[in-house]
Amino acid sequence: MSGKKVVVIGSGFASLAAATSLAANGFTVDVLEKNSTPGGRARSFTQDGFTFDMGPSWYWMPDVFEQYFKKFNKSTADYYQLVRLDPSYTIIFGPDDFMPVPAQMSQLNYLFESLEAGSSQALQKFLAEAAYKYQVGINNLVYKPSRNVSEFLNFKLLLDVFRLDVFQSIHTHLRKYFQHEKLLKLLEFPILFLGALPENTPALYSLMNYADISLGTWYPMGGMYQIVAGMVALAQEKGVTFHYNQEVKQIHVEENQVKTLETQSGIFKADVVVAGADYHHVEQNLLSPEYRTYSPEYWENRVMAPSSLIFYLGINKRLEQLTHHNLFFDEDFKPHAREIYETPKWPEKPLFYVSVPSQSDSSVAPPGCENLFILIPVAPGLEDNETIREYYYHLVMERLEKLTKQRIRDAVVVKRSYAHADFIRDYHAFKGNAYGLANTLRQTAILKPGLKSKKVKNLFYTGQLTVPGPGVPPSLISGQVVAEEIRKEFSAI
Repeated sequence: MSGKKVVVIGSGFASLAAATSLAANGFTVDVLEKNSTPGGRARSFTQDGFTFDMGPSWYWMPDVFEQYFKKFNKSTADYYQLVRLDPSYTIIFGPDDFMPVPAQMSQLNYLFESLEAGSSQALQKFLAEAAYKYQVGINNLVYKPSRNVSEFLNFKLLLDVFRLDVFQSIHTHLRKYFQHEKLLKLLEFPILFLGALPENTPALYSLMNYADISLGTWYPMGGMYQIVAGMVALAQEKGVTFHYNQEVKQIHVEENQVKTLETQSGIFKADVVVAGADYHHVEQNLLSPEYRTYSPEYWENRVMAPSSLIFYLGINKRLEQLTHHNLFFDEDFKPHAREIYETPKWPEKPLFYVSVPSQSDSSVAPPGCENLFILIPVAPGLEDNETIREYYYHLVMERLEKLTKQRIRDAVVVKRSYAHADFIRDYHAFKGNAYGLANTLRQTAILKPGLKSKKVKNLFYTGQLTVPGPGVPPSLISGQVVAEEIRKEFSAI
């Protein structure tokens, strides 16, 4: 391939989607990856027979993945096998108070009705509105580059503004339909775990409830890294070249255009650059000051989504009472949310999430063993050290053992932790964040950091700190959107 050269920084979902889309359109594409394997936050590691996904563990919006592969006349089934989880997940409210959330709508209606009379009918009305938001959001909003307000000034979208509940919080919106606290927690958890307070998040994001309940929770057999492996294979098929252990140290700009990128071991020429690495890092550390679009003050004033304290545990026995996905709401989430968003500090009584993929997939753990991924959402920018991590390990494990009525810590044979310092070291994550920017109204669409530099003509950005936002499907979309903008602006030849 001898087309115009694009260099992509990073190999997360957004970068892979951008690289493959550009290569398919005739560009010569090189990917520079800082780490030794692709995937960004979605990397994996193996130890003593256990295979751990290091980052994303939820597979939602299967249509987004299918549409991506369909662009290249492929299917997800060409690269990995999907299974729908049932129950989708379990919410633990306290001792002997476990609520499995069924995948089947008839059973879910029964669950809602058992908690609040009339709520099953309210659920159907709520989901019908959420389905509309999902269709408009996915088809008409998230695939827009958000470079100019005029993109949103068509008659239908203007009419839809109020129907999409852009100016109402999801906290208020949900309480028009439901009163039972357990139902509200079930419906608010995607917002909380994906990076915002329900009170500050537009009700537009009820589309996440549609994705959760109607489209379902899925799992790619072998783990989430199978998605990365499939995307890399497709990228290579289209001619993308990957360079690992190639951290970009500086971007050299002449006459407002990137000319070369410097890594620790070489110089790479580029006609166009796509920065899929941390936006803040690329802008503030790799570019000279005169070529930065945003000031340090701008970045300090962004509302970041949470970081995470994660534990990867290999257990030498089978565990009881846990399903594939488990949300521990045995403590009130409001104080925890305030500790993340309002007065950032390490939480006193944290919420946490436990994924046990070995419940669905025997390949990720040795026979008779379990694979545990434990995540605590925490504020970005906190002090992070081994003493703090160990304190929270025992705090969470104490609750986990008590609630599930079994000893676990003495069966741990593999243990690894991951938090702020690791996100910074591995990904240059701003303030050690895990998810990007919070989904607030003031950080939506054109109010996010732009996908194209305002000062460097051939520098574009993709990923969780630009449009459309945090999460795996949005990142996948982000890469496609930026590739289309480059295709329209630059000839591949």
